[in-house]
Amino acid sequence: MERLSPLDAAFLAIEDEDPHASLAIASLAIASGPAPGQEEFAAAVTAGLAKVPRYRQKVRRVPLDLGAPVWVDDDSFDPAAHLRRLSVPAPHDDAALCELVALLMAERLDRDRPLWQFWILEGLPDGRWALLAKVHHCLADGISAAQLHQLLFTETPPPAAPAPQPDPGALRLLKSSLGDVVTGPFKQLRAIAGSLWHPRALAQRTTDVAHGLATLAEALMPVAPSSLTGPISGPRGYAASWVPLADVAVVADAFGVTHNDVLLAAITGGFREILVRRGEETAPDSVRSLVPVSVRAAGDRAIGNDVSLLLPLLPVDQPDPVQRLIRVHRRLLACKTGKEATAGKFVTAAASRGPFAPAAWALRAVLRLPQHNVVTVTTNVPGPAGPLTVAGREVLELYPYVPIALRVRTGVALLTYGDRVFVGVTADAGLAPEARVLADSVVSGLAALKAAATSSSSAATSSPGSGNSRRSVPNPKRT
Repeated sequence: MERLSPLDAAFLAIEDEDPHASLAIASLAIASGPAPGQEEFAAAVTAGLAKVPRYRQKVRRVPLDLGAPVWVDDDSFDPAAHLRRLSVPAPHDDAALCELVALLMAERLDRDRPLWQFWILEGLPDGRWALLAKVHHCLADGISAAQLHQLLFTETPPPAAPAPQPDPGALRLLKSSLGDVVTGPFKQLRAIAGSLWHPRALAQRTTDVAHGLATLAEALMPVAPSSLTGPISGPRGYAASWVPLADVAVVADAFGVTHNDVLLAAITGGFREILVRRGEETAPDSVRSLVPVSVRAAGDRAIGNDVSLLLPLLPVDQPDPVQRLIRVHRRLLACKTGKEATAGKFVTAAASRGPFAPAAWALRAVLRLPQHNVVTVTTNVPGPAGPLTVAGREVLELYPYVPIALRVRTGVALLTYGDRVFVGVTADAGLAPEARVLADSVVSGLAALKAAATSSSSAATSSPGSGNSRRSVPNPKRT
């Protein structure tokens, strides 16, 4: 039996404690036409399922949370139950498509079945159609979901599908979990003893973790109250856009920052615009974002969640886009040097080595308390390494979807595919209806930054005696 990690299980717990949450992530692939028929589509997906055994498994909970949930084979698995199709309603445009995606993503996946669905959404202009690939967050994070796409939708021969294993039953699950309760502390002691053989490495890790925990403690101070956070309702809103990857690179190179800095600065401008439109104060401490950070080892292709986090405040108080970019860069750099991600990884690793029950009970108790620290989640995921096809049709565009929960009313996901960065914004349709504003802000914010980069470079080049086109451009790495 393969158990869920504490982080995987946490996504199930969040869904249990928030009645309006649906903790599924998704990608929306726009493909060239015509859309495949249901039999052709089912054959294409079924051929790829043997590459991903997890898609044939469901989650079984252990009584009283005495052990982590386990993945068990679904002995009545029927791929057809997970393959659906709908027509995009009139006027069959991108807005209607986004509205349909929001409606489908608000519905929870059935936990009595493997936790995924694929929807064909047909009827888009120019003969195009869309595939909405929906998986529960307990099954995959953004990076492993992209890897699943690569497996499912590239034409490689599938291996033979193994025969399903029988359900272990509640009694066996309970006995196995009780064994973990007994052996868990010994696993922790063994891990500590192993570290003692490398005292320098242990000292450095201890220092990094202590530093990271102190930084995280500072980041968990409540933000200034605003309408951006609060209990969420049932309906969802979704909006999408894209920007050229080359434009992101131009800005990053001109100002000496990362691609992620550029995109997060553009998103920050969108949150500032929403606060201004609502007549609310753009306070320096009004918007803190949870930024997931992958902590996977190079080449790790395991399914599941392997992420930590950064918790920067977004500088929505700054009206100038270039100054916003510089502040975003500095704040992310401070989070990284403050070892926030190291501390987050330590917490999840410690939870995985100890008994599951106390950690699960503590998490559920915490989830019942209203959080006032995080306003949004912003995630940037590298997409598939190469072009994708679905049933032989080329995937032209690939938009991400990130769920919202726990008083976080908006989420922004970024995904690189080909030569573009695709943006997907999820929002509470009733209480935070500006998903379109945030999606458009990435486009307009990047355009403003590119114009500033071009203007600064041109001014530096044309100035007398200038031999360096970047001389007049403020470089936050050096200041």
